Amino acid sequence: MAFCSKCGAKLEEGVVFCGSCGAPSGVPSGGAGQGAAVGARSSAMSSNIAGLLAYIAGFITGIIFLVVEPYKNDRFVRFHAFQSIFFCAAYIAVAIAWGILSATLFAISLGILWHLVFTVWVLIRIGFFALWLFLMYKAYNNERFMLPVIGPLAAKQAG
Repeated sequence: MAFCSKCGAKLEEGVVFCGSCGAPSGVPSGGAGQGAAVGARSSAMSSNIAGLLAYIAGFITGIIFLVVEPYKNDRFVRFHAFQSIFFCAAYIAVAIAWGILSATLFAISLGILWHLVFTVWVLIRIGFFALWLFLMYKAYNNERFMLPVIGPLAAKQAG
């Protein structure tokens, strides 16, 4: 029975990363022999880098890290991949809602409120960008920062 050297959690046979904290297990995965296991372990990037990269291109990198070995079995990377996907979906939903609202305000005010609507939209986009950078920073520091609505959904999906 193997245990994680970082958090002490039980490690299943052949896992490369701890399912609780995402740290490399140091236990060779079973299969093709010692040399192949060491080569596979040395080519894998750490969980914090994979978690950061899950945010880079939103849906695309989130889905990639959910299907690529060994990251699809790493709960830390899975959490950040799901949170990235849900964060991107939330941004798209806000953009659609804001488009409808701004078009309505523009039509009602005959264009008088255009500068106000545009300024608010720029502030919303800056806020999403800052939050995106913050999530990448937290993933890089091996932290599971949970957004208010999206975070619990991502944690539930990650397992």
